[in-house]
Amino acid sequence: MEKILKTKRKIRFQDCDPFNHLNNSKYLEYFLNTREDQIAEHYDLDVFQYMKKTGLSWVVASNQISYLKPAFTMETVLIESQLIQYSENTLLVEMKMWDEAETKLKAILWIKFIAFDLQTQKAANHSDDLMKLFESVVLPVDQETFEKRTLEVIQKIKSEAVV
Repeated sequence: MEKILKTKRKIRFQDCDPFNHLNNSKYLEYFLNTREDQIAEHYDLDVFQYMKKTGLSWVVASNQISYLKPAFTMETVLIESQLIQYSENTLLVEMKMWDEAETKLKAILWIKFIAFDLQTQKAANHSDDLMKLFESVVLPVDQETFEKRTLEVIQKIKSEAVV
């Protein structure tokens, strides 16, 4: 099963500011919508069907994002995502937005999700099936903080550009 999921998206006019840059708040929408599509397609997990069936879903607990280069109106970008950490009731997903050629990193995001029971309105634990899925697709990173990870990714890109 693929661990790094990649999808191309076109940046739409209505999501941009007067400078033709993707609006900062819209990055999160592009990231979240893409991740939902990716896990449905690659892992056969439609979060909305799962919620209807089980009464469980995920809520966003926190976001950490670095905007590195602008995404422009009508530009095609490549959005990649990977599960980097999980526990019995949390998920930590790393997402990156690149230019279409995957040479310029535009943004990097860590998003933490908490499993949530809609009936009790409290955090919930993942099922055994979900834990098995997470175990099969997790791709941990060495850095323990978002800031260190961002620096590492940027340094790697710079070193590959020199070669």
